[in-house]
Amino acid sequence: MDLIRNKPLDEALAILQYTPKAACEPLLKLVKSAAANAENNFNMDKNNLYVAECYVCPGPTLKRMMPRAQGRGYRILKRTSHMTVVLKEKE
Repeated sequence: MDLIRNKPLDEALAILQYTPKAACEPLLKLVKSAAANAENNFNMDKNNLYVAECYVCPGPTLKRMMPRAQGRGYRILKRTSHMTVVLKEKE
């Protein structure tokens, strides 16, 4: 998220496309979706958009049990998160 904050849209998409991190793929889809929404729903110019805000908040945690030896159970926490990207137009 820190890599694309306050960057123009084209530069942010290029950074996310070529960064070898696991979180870049869903974040790239999110930024593309936000750009399409800004263009179609709010009539913003795609060339003037930049990433104004982006942050991740923790989501619900799914609590699961994994079987272990001698009838015991091992707790597994499957964590989720909420990603938010806000695009604004340059003045």
